[in-house]
This record gives sequence, structure tokens and C-alpha cells, in this order.
Amino acid sequence: MKRLRNRGRAALVAAAAMCAVAAQPGLPGTARAAEGPSPYVFDPGAERVEGAASTSAARPLEAGSTYRGSIEPGKKLFYRLDLDDAKNAYVSVTAVPELGSSVDYGDKLTVTMQDSDGRDCDSEQARVLSSSDYPHPLTAYATRTLDGKEYGSCRKAGPYYVIVERESKPTSTQDAWDLELRFLSEPGLATAGPTEAPEGWPSASPEPPSGAAGKREGGAGFTTAASVGEGEWTTRIDPGESLYYRVPVDWGQQLFTSAELGSSQGDGFVTGALSLAVYNPARGLVDGAESLSYRGEQKSLSTDPAPPVDYANRFSSAGQEKAMRFAGWYYVRVSLNPEVGEKFGQGPHDVTLRVTVDGTAKDGPGYDGPAGEFSVPDDGLEGPDGGNTGSAADDTGAMKLVAAGGIGTGTVLVLGLGGWMLLARRREAGR
Repeated sequence: MKRLRNRGRAALVAAAAMCAVAAQPGLPGTARAAEGPSPYVFDPGAERVEGAASTSAARPLEAGSTYRGSIEPGKKLFYRLDLDDAKNAYVSVTAVPELGSSVDYGDKLTVTMQDSDGRDCDSEQARVLSSSDYPHPLTAYATRTLDGKEYGSCRKAGPYYVIVERESKPTSTQDAWDLELRFLSEPGLATAGPTEAPEGWPSASPEPPSGAAGKREGGAGFTTAASVGEGEWTTRIDPGESLYYRVPVDWGQQLFTSAELGSSQGDGFVTGALSLAVYNPARGLVDGAESLSYRGEQKSLSTDPAPPVDYANRFSSAGQEKAMRFAGWYYVRVSLNPEVGEKFGQGPHDVTLRVTVDGTAKDGPGYDGPAGEFSVPDDGLEGPDGGNTGSAADDTGAMKLVAAGGIGTGTVLVLGLGGWMLLARRREAGR
């Protein structure tokens, strides 16, 4: 009964939060009806911190916090971290080109972490992959990891710096890109752990989920990502829009994702019509797929199989395997090429997301401190916002109510809040 009570209370909090943010532009289901595609929704609690032109003026970032900023073409921005000698550090940066702007092959975002002697700890790029690509959020992260090392650079306590660089071709729109930065720290292990990557993990994709599909509208950013469990989920997406979902994946489990763009009326051919990407709990890229070509018939694409979540994956030389290094909420981004709207109608268009979480959850590695975001909640079906992910087959009626057309947003929120209150009271009465 404790689980039911907690869900009831969490649902009240989630409903109240919906009321608080309903007026924000870009939330899924609101901007689409009024203005078309939803822009990226930044963390409403993010602090605005502009990057500095040099390390001496760099503002410090705090672990567990999210920040807002912006970057112009050709610029290099510096942010400071004050790190100890016990925890791993992860800083992700999401750059958001304006909807309707132009990007070109080779436009890229680079995130680097350096120590106070200018030595690189880690670096990663997110880039536009073709001349026919379109503006959608680009996310990259950099890390300072201590695992498996006994000496060398990037181990001492002291100041470190995150460097964010943007390169854009002259043919690209030269407006500033808005940034969202997230800094997370991971505790060390209580006892010595592995130092080599596991071998022989199962690489065959399982059968896709079966049963009735559930409706689940995606969020417009990492913070508003909709929680889903294993199953088949349907939504609608506007050309140029990006939708985000999050899936709980525990130690020892594998995540498989695919997305299908439904059939449309129209005539034409679009290269790279749909983009699918998976990110780990620190927002590090696990895998991405951009190659779906579309002629109006339904087409699907999937990310490559990744290994089961294992602490030792961080010692792999393969980036995809290395990214599956901790348990927690994994993020799925689906983006639709605006050219689909030009050839097949402005939509919105039907998309089906298929999610499989394979394997039995295992015990974690034994952190020397709270795991925080690098863990799955005790109730793995309860999302970080208090919402129940459930399965596609038993998708909640409340979600269907919110998705229904012809009802004003305020009315839906009032009805939803009242429904959650009634549900919570009945659960409390049933104790």
C-alpha cells in the first residue's frame, strides 16, 4: 500500500507542476496546436551563466545543477569546475539551433574538459552529418574519470575547465545557439572494482514488443522527457520537431529502440527523414541513426544493439559500449526533418517508438555514497516526475485525456488535477 500512496502523492505533485508550466511556450501539445513545431524546452530551474572568453574569468558550475547560456559561431567559451580526487565528473552541453535556421555539413559543437595545466581529460563532438541535415538539438559531453588509474593527469583535486566550441560554415545561419549545460558527479566505489571491459555480451536484437500500442506524447527536451517503459508507443510529430522520452534501465539490462515514421499522402523523396538517438543518464550519446529515407510509405530505423549496463563498460575502447556505464534514466530523442512537411504535408505525422528492456536487473557496483541519477528508483515504473511509465498495453486514461483534441489546456489541467486528487483519496481510503 505504501507504493500506491506514494504514486498518488507523486501524481498530485506532477499535476501541480503541469499547471505551473502549462503556459510555457514549446511544451508538447500546446505550441504545436498554436504555432507548429515545439521548440526545445529548457530546464525552468536552470541558472543563466554565460561562458567566459578565458579560464581566468570562468564562472564555476555546481554538481547536480543545470545552466543556460548561448554561443555564437567561431566562439570558444570556458566554465570552471572545482573537483575533488574521489568523484567522476560529467558535463553535458546541448546546443539548440533556431527552428527554421540553416545548418550545413561540418557544423559542430565540441565539449572538452581540461585540468589546470591545459591537458585534456576528455573531449566529444556533436556535428551536422550531411548537407541536407536540418537544425535539431546537438548534445555532447566530456568527463573526468578516475577509474582504473593510479597516476597521471586529471586525477588531482583542484580547478578544471569545460570548454565549449562552435564551428559553423558561412552558409549556415549565424545566429547564436542557446545552450543547456548539466554537471553531474558520480561517487567512487566503496571497494576496488573492475579495471577491464566485459567480453561476450549478447548483441542480437530481441523480438520487438507486442501487444496494444499506447499513446505517449514526447517532451520537448531532456527535462520534460516523457517517461516510458517497455512497449510500443505512438505519438504525432511536426516537421522540424524533436521529441524526448526517458526509459529506466538498470544494471545488467540492455536497451533496444526503434522508431517508425507512418505512411503519408504526398509525393517526393526525403533523405534522412527521421533521426533517432539514445543518450545515457549523463546525456552522453550511446548511439544515433539518421539514415531513414522516405517516399511516403511507412519506414523504420533502429539504434545498434548496446551491451548490458555494466560499471566495467567504461573501460571499453568503443564509444557506444563505454556509454553504457551506469544505471538510470536513458533518453531517446526522435526528430523529424522539416522537408517531410514540404513533400508530404505539414502534419503532424505519426511516429511509433518501440522500446525493449532486456535482462534481469542486478545489484549495482557498490558506490561510496548516494548514486543519485546513476540509479533506477526502487519503483522502476515510476518516472522521475512521479508519473507512472507502465507499459504500452496499460497506458493510462489520463494521458489519453490530455492528448484528446478540442479541450482547452486549462480545462484539461483542472480536470486532470481533480482526477488525481480523487484517485489519491480513494487509495488513502483503501489502506
